[in-house]
Amino acid sequence: MTIRTLIEDFANKLSSLMEGQALDRARLAVESALGVGGRRRGRPPKNATAGAAVAVLGRKKRKKGPKQLCPIPGCKNPAAPVFGMVCAKHKGVPKAQIKKYREARRAKKLKTKK
Repeated sequence: MTIRTLIEDFANKLSSLMEGQALDRARLAVESALGVGGRRRGRPPKNATAGAAVAVLGRKKRKKGPKQLCPIPGCKNPAAPVFGMVCAKHKGVPKAQIKKYREARRAKKLKTKK
């Protein structure tokens, strides 16, 4: 073996090793960007198959609904599920009265739509 063949052999092995490392780094970057790779805690998602990358790309962002306000007339505070979908200020109002307020609001809304 001549020195030239030794250098060429070394250069070929070195370049193949560097290509492999570059591919591994690129694969990890793509997987982390898509949320496919890496370990996750808890139960794995049901779509943890090969089509998971396609599912992540095709998924739309969830659009939040409008903020629900307290049904008491004149109140502009947001309603909270903790208080039965009324604001903290009106949490002591009887449910029957709240139901009447909601029905009145619904009737008013239907009347304005027509």
